[in-house]
Amino acid sequence: MPCGYSVSAIRILQSSPCHAIGMRGVFFQAMSRKTIFITGGARSGKSSFAEKLAKGATGKRAYLATAQALDPEMAARIEEHRKNRGTSWDTFEEPLAVADLLRKLDGRYQLVLLDCLTLWLSNVIARSAENGAVLARADELLEVLSGFAGTAVIVSNEVGLGIVPENALARRFRDLAGIINQRMAKAADEVYFLASGIPMRIK
Repeated sequence: MPCGYSVSAIRILQSSPCHAIGMRGVFFQAMSRKTIFITGGARSGKSSFAEKLAKGATGKRAYLATAQALDPEMAARIEEHRKNRGTSWDTFEEPLAVADLLRKLDGRYQLVLLDCLTLWLSNVIARSAENGAVLARADELLEVLSGFAGTAVIVSNEVGLGIVPENALARRFRDLAGIINQRMAKAADEVYFLASGIPMRIK
């Protein structure tokens, strides 16, 4: 990651609405239908930033968690996220049928936060042999988001910035994540990239 990113981040933030009126102001201005896409590396501050944005929202908020506690490390991470969220969210844990869940929540919640898209992708890949089937599910999710009546905040990981993965499964995951992130960013109203805890608005 180029060191100049920190300088660019400052410039972008200074010229963005977040700098001018604060995150709460941004959200209070935009509580109609809207999709916000947040991406970045692991532990870059994506989830924290998404939750800070959501604090400015009025109305009911839903947290859509896609992680599965398949080992002690992931169980600890899930528990940490639960503690950090506190009691101000209605939490729904759904590893696969995210589009169906969003349909059910539409009209009941003014904001939903999906964390995260790449964990959902990992769950789907484990059950889908064909890339076409995976991308079809991603397109279904995009379609549901386009009609969601409130604000949707989608968190994902940018996994294609490092070396080419050694094994075929990891390369498949990287490629599908890149394609789905591109589609999500194209459809979103706002896109943020996180680096070292610094949010940069790139759309």
